[in-house]
Amino acid sequence: MTPTLAIALTAIFTAISCAVLGAFLVLRKMTMVGDAISHAVLPGIAIAYLLSQSRASLPMFLGAALVGVFATVVIEILSKKWKVQSDASIGMTFTTLFALGVVLITFWSDKVDLDQECVLYGEIAFVPFNTWSLAGQSMGPIALWSSGILLLIVLIYTFTGYKGLLMSSFNEDYAAVLGIGVGAWNLSLMSMVSVATVISFESVGAILVVALLVAPAATAYLISQKLKPMILLAALFGLSGSLLGYLISARFDTSIAGGIATMLGVQFALILAITQFTRTS
Repeated sequence: MTPTLAIALTAIFTAISCAVLGAFLVLRKMTMVGDAISHAVLPGIAIAYLLSQSRASLPMFLGAALVGVFATVVIEILSKKWKVQSDASIGMTFTTLFALGVVLITFWSDKVDLDQECVLYGEIAFVPFNTWSLAGQSMGPIALWSSGILLLIVLIYTFTGYKGLLMSSFNEDYAAVLGIGVGAWNLSLMSMVSVATVISFESVGAILVVALLVAPAATAYLISQKLKPMILLAALFGLSGSLLGYLISARFDTSIAGGIATMLGVQFALILAITQFTRTS
């Protein structure tokens, strides 16, 4: 597999996964959860490194994932149980955990050979160089496999839990009357977003993960407020934005993540302009 194809497929798999989950976040007005989680996992990474004394992917992922899920539980408790505004609960959770991570890294600076910048910001251009082998046979880039597995998990989760996600996203009170466990569905969605964010940001970068969670779904929401079309449109916008951004970055030799995020923003601006024009005409 060529490096170009590996990068493109990783971007596409990640984009569709994040776009599908982002559709539910947009409906729930919690689009910045991905940004919160991508920063909140820093103490988990620092503790995992201190305990394992290794930068291997598995301990780092487990540490980040555990703290990411913990952050989603805290956000859920603050917003649902203690009635703190959702944006305030997100902001307080991620700033506190991120600051704790910085403190831990600084405090353990003689034992933890990590930097918060390198932890949080991956580079999709390096995807082809981080490969894994099985029985002496190269199996290709780790990020390509992880993003492909992530996409499969997200699609299975969305398909099997569609009814619960639909009802809990549009009308929580009505869903509760029908006997749907709203809290459980909210927590499962936040946990899935946490896992998707942790898996994605190491390879494609935290900024691009946030853009993929927000921009495609927000663009789709401008066209349709029905969930199924919105999910499909979000996946389509994520796919097209990733391909166009990658092609443009390759053509002008610029940042791939920056090119993709820029194209996602351009798509949103174009659709917004078209919808506003059609409404006024």
